[in-house]
Amino acid sequence: MRILITGGAGFLGSHLCEVLVARGDSVVCVDDLSSGRLENIGHLRHENLEFIRADVSQGLDLPGPFDAVAHLASPASPPLYLKRPLETLAVGSAGTDHALRLAGRDGARFLLASTSEVYGDPAVHPQPEDYWGNVNPIGPRSVYDEAKRFAEALTMAHGRTLGTNVGIVRIFNTYGPRMSAADGRIVTNFIGQALTGQPLTVYGDGSQTRSFCYVDDLVRGLVAMIDSDQTGPINLGNPEEFTVGDFARLVIALTGSSSPVRHLPLPADDPTRRRPAIERAEALLGWRPQVPVTDGLARTIEWFQSRPAELAEATL
Repeated sequence: MRILITGGAGFLGSHLCEVLVARGDSVVCVDDLSSGRLENIGHLRHENLEFIRADVSQGLDLPGPFDAVAHLASPASPPLYLKRPLETLAVGSAGTDHALRLAGRDGARFLLASTSEVYGDPAVHPQPEDYWGNVNPIGPRSVYDEAKRFAEALTMAHGRTLGTNVGIVRIFNTYGPRMSAADGRIVTNFIGQALTGQPLTVYGDGSQTRSFCYVDDLVRGLVAMIDSDQTGPINLGNPEEFTVGDFARLVIALTGSSSPVRHLPLPADDPTRRRPAIERAEALLGWRPQVPVTDGLARTIEWFQSRPAELAEATL
């Protein structure tokens, strides 16, 4: 197939590019490099991959035809989307519309990479796809949460009104190599702090929970969704649940660090619990995660150990 991936030089996008190129697809990667990095796809540039630097929010007039369009473009880490709130809203709205219209033009399969953040601070646990969520629409995190919620609504409107072949996945916490050391989420924060001997920052008392999916597993789910005719939404994530405090201790043990744990106040609207219900993914896509968290973390720690300069700069 010929597949367009927006945000293809980012953490998830680059892994998706890699898997699709490896199976013989022709991939066009579009990224404005505001959070993506060329080094993430540098090893693919000589293969069946074309890179185009562009902001999908400004338009997406590319020659076709495409067989599939995977829309992954968006800041995903809180420091990035809080730093670029208007751009985050634009890529979720105008960027999604441009990607949908290109898919509709070519009769292509459209995949929206949505997020577990659409559930907000959930009152239902674990979170099934039919839960509508508990989101503060005017809080600081809303620029990301509501951008993705709008993107889902727009995707469904294109599907219902124009007949576009659409599919939505809701991605829960994902980690692995190629994450930026300055990503600002729990895995990168803890690994960076542990490897540089700094205290691990735990917000609140550490009893809030998260679930962590290794990137290889997550990308298998994305590919399965691209190849399917499912509309979704379908949760993709690892249902194994950790308290943040336990996860901090696990990272300390795996890195062999002597770093202490430091507690700080909870940020605004920080969800207290987060775990995906994945029965729909199992039944409709034949997907469930396979990589144990300890194995995935060991691979991710090794990745960051190979990048000491980036670690040092991110943890200043």
